[in-house]
Amino acid sequence: MDLLHTRLAALQHHLSFVATEPIDWKFFVQACSWAVTLFESYLLLRQYPLYSKTEPPAALAGHFDEATFRNSQVYGRDKAQFSLVTGLLKQAIDSVMLHCGFYAWAWDMGGKLIGQFGYGSEYEITQSLAFSAILFVFLSAISTPLSVYQTFVLEEKHGFNKTAPSLFVADLLKSWLLAFAIGGPFLSVFLYVFKWAGDRFVPWLMALLLSFHIAMVILYPTVIQPLFNKLSPLRAGDLRSRTEALAKKLKFPLKHLYEIDGSKRSSHSNAYFFGLPWSKHIVIFDTLIKQSKPDEVEAVLAHELGHWYYMHPTKLLCISQIHTFAILALFPAFLHAPQFIRAFDFSQVVSARPPTIVALLMFQMILTPMEAVVSIAINFISRRFEWEADRFACELQDRLHAPEMQDMGDRLGRALITLHAKNLSTVWVDWLYSAYHHSHPTLMERIKALDGFKAERAGEAKKEL
Repeated sequence: MDLLHTRLAALQHHLSFVATEPIDWKFFVQACSWAVTLFESYLLLRQYPLYSKTEPPAALAGHFDEATFRNSQVYGRDKAQFSLVTGLLKQAIDSVMLHCGFYAWAWDMGGKLIGQFGYGSEYEITQSLAFSAILFVFLSAISTPLSVYQTFVLEEKHGFNKTAPSLFVADLLKSWLLAFAIGGPFLSVFLYVFKWAGDRFVPWLMALLLSFHIAMVILYPTVIQPLFNKLSPLRAGDLRSRTEALAKKLKFPLKHLYEIDGSKRSSHSNAYFFGLPWSKHIVIFDTLIKQSKPDEVEAVLAHELGHWYYMHPTKLLCISQIHTFAILALFPAFLHAPQFIRAFDFSQVVSARPPTIVALLMFQMILTPMEAVVSIAINFISRRFEWEADRFACELQDRLHAPEMQDMGDRLGRALITLHAKNLSTVWVDWLYSAYHHSHPTLMERIKALDGFKAERAGEAKKEL
């Protein structure tokens, strides 16, 4: 532990310029955030012309009827327009907030708010909670109208929205209550650890964040998700029998197999698993069950179990921990730099002893360009994991010595095509747009890979003969 702290101290020495050099941090944040937004807009403009194509790729021509393909193109175009406008609008609002010193104002208002209850500035955690609440309310006032438009105009137009206005309001209120009920106590503990551990906070905060992640893995399916969706045991039948048999053969620790009423809000479909290493739960959307045959859903689940087999969630968690460690290791130099906080219009009194929540928020803003690069790297890794999971499904017949699974690759291909067709997902994707935004390979890439796995296996079979 001492070696770790020595290394971190050396890093802070190299970053000492943050507290001494006259850097215009506000301009830096404005320039970087606009650069990222404009780059994302450029990617949308690269992708946009592809929505004008009148035919699907040749390899998929037989799987999409004319009406479905045309609808997917219109849906993709409408979503791109919405993303372009909302991206620029949000950035413009963020830029105005930064320019006008909104964050400094919110901190001062937080102080006045707790002052009404007899608390002074020495109660930093209490003021931080008030500050966070003010930001949450303001940002929610901006994002809620956009969510309303997306749900009741965009998704409604293309037949996906199943959310009644009353359900939308109920979901919104539940989300807000959860944000305060969970976010408030967590933020309090988070900031307390900062104060308690001093400059040696990095390993303690890493432990706290990991513990919170594990707690949410337990609480989300048992406490949080039932507030929004109904999880019912998957009814007896072909699909349940196939899923339980597959889990048993792979020694997957399946505890519960659920069907979720996703159709209550949307006609989009999906399937996933969650849980602790010794107790896993599989959830299948009712829309997926309606749209696909049992053997195709089994292939989708075989892909998901491939992620479990190769420990992809654990690997992504480790990557996330490394990412978090890097951010926390860099942070102290900015936490102890009054002029860094002063650059964002905070008063000299506040800047002299920078509040942790304020310094962390401003620090996250200057990381904007780095985070954009990190997201591309994580998407690259995630796509590699998707290839592995697809291949795992194709190789099940060999792994389990199960000849009846020899067509698993074909079934998975059909299921992927059905999912794309029913969800009106676009089949024409610009490579750079995909690299930045997509954690999964495109449909064309996955179908080609599945065909490649099949050809590879056929070649190996010929060699054996």
